[in-house]
Amino acid sequence: MKESLGTTGLILNEPLLWEKGKKGRCGYSLPRRDVEPHPLDQELTGEGPDFPDLSEVDVVRHYTRLSQWNFGVDTGMYPLGSCTMKYSPKTNERQASLLGFTGAHPLLPARLCQGALKMMFELEQYLTEITGMDATTLQPAAGAHGELCGMLLIHAFHKKKRSQRSKIIVPDTAHGTNPASAALCGYRPVPVRSNEQGILSAEAVAEVMDEDTAGIMVTNPNTLGLFEENIRKIAEIVHSRGGLVYCDGANVNAVMGIVQMGKIGIDVMQLNLHKTFSTPHGGGGPGSGPVCVKNELEPFLPVPRVVEENGKYILSDNYPESVGKVAAFHGSFGVMIKAYSYIRSMGPKNLKKASQLAVLNANYIKERLKGTLHLAYDRPCMHECVFSDKHQLAHKVATLDMAKRLMDYGFHPPTVYFPLVVQGAIMVEPAETESKEDIDQFIEAFKAIVKEAKEDPDLLHDAPKSCKVKRLDEVAAARKPCLAG
Repeated sequence: MKESLGTTGLILNEPLLWEKGKKGRCGYSLPRRDVEPHPLDQELTGEGPDFPDLSEVDVVRHYTRLSQWNFGVDTGMYPLGSCTMKYSPKTNERQASLLGFTGAHPLLPARLCQGALKMMFELEQYLTEITGMDATTLQPAAGAHGELCGMLLIHAFHKKKRSQRSKIIVPDTAHGTNPASAALCGYRPVPVRSNEQGILSAEAVAEVMDEDTAGIMVTNPNTLGLFEENIRKIAEIVHSRGGLVYCDGANVNAVMGIVQMGKIGIDVMQLNLHKTFSTPHGGGGPGSGPVCVKNELEPFLPVPRVVEENGKYILSDNYPESVGKVAAFHGSFGVMIKAYSYIRSMGPKNLKKASQLAVLNANYIKERLKGTLHLAYDRPCMHECVFSDKHQLAHKVATLDMAKRLMDYGFHPPTVYFPLVVQGAIMVEPAETESKEDIDQFIEAFKAIVKEAKEDPDLLHDAPKSCKVKRLDEVAAARKPCLAG
């Protein structure tokens, strides 16, 4: 590389706020109180909350330093495979901050929040149309929560038919939360291996599908970044034996506007609004995992549901077969607004183009790096591609070493050691919002690191060198985590 993005700068350290604070300092002023002071009940509170006394400048500098220490999608490329950490247009943030939305309490009567209810109603319609399904609920608060909701719907479907089923088929290329979601609903996950092409074969499903199996959870595109080409045949096999097909829609960013899941045999699926529809989900949230279903599962959707009656929008509980409420109030409202804004501002044409660009960018990286890194499956991918450290192990350099070194070059590391079907996996997802220039710089950084791995392996073993925090003892952190303060 001619010039690295990574550099050292004026990044300041600071002590703990309790060490920094001094008694009597204050960073705010309260209005004059109009009630008499009343001491806290010492028996209940002890000595009261332990807050440090800080001045205004202390507080401002503290949060400014935190922002300098953090890396986010507004800072640079975030190539986390499976995560779709694409740049979120600021117009969507603006709509979510409108006072009419932010000032609306979830317990307001319907007549006072018609705008919010209409937004939710229309968002459900958009998501239903995009997926080719028949109905949608916005309640689930994240992807895995949507998976659990989908399993509850499948359970309710079989219960109505008086069919006792105890198993769910889960391929090895499914998202890692899928088996847990099935187990939480009382099903036993039945693992199925993918074939030599990295996808699920109809024959493998036929071997394990029986009358005791409630259905299958398939991630499509799967965690190898490959489209499950046999999904129609698989769905036919599952349906022929009374089962249902669940699709993990976390990777819809590769196919929105192109594939209608409801027309290829999918009965129920969740979407990750915080990935596909504008809101990067780093930092643990917030998320939103709407569930889309075909007609036979619509009666079981969570309540309350937003319905239109005589030109007005209301929340209705009049669904006797519903699985009930799966989240407090009406789901992750702020994330819904951003997704609604994203869909409205993009339109059908640009939603499709976003998918096409996401796939193009991933295939470009795959082709440019496959001579540098080992490529697990050398075939056209969707929105992400999976490499491994197979070529670098001869120099005693592993995936983790390369990921840490990438930080010195100014890039957030990609997803590592996932999916588990690839030993030493390096999973890269550029998303559609990255330019060719930025992607080229990422590629050149990886090529430079691979060259270093051959010529000076110890350089990678000590990486990162220019970051605020250097290489951590991850084994000690896992076995003896420091959870205090």
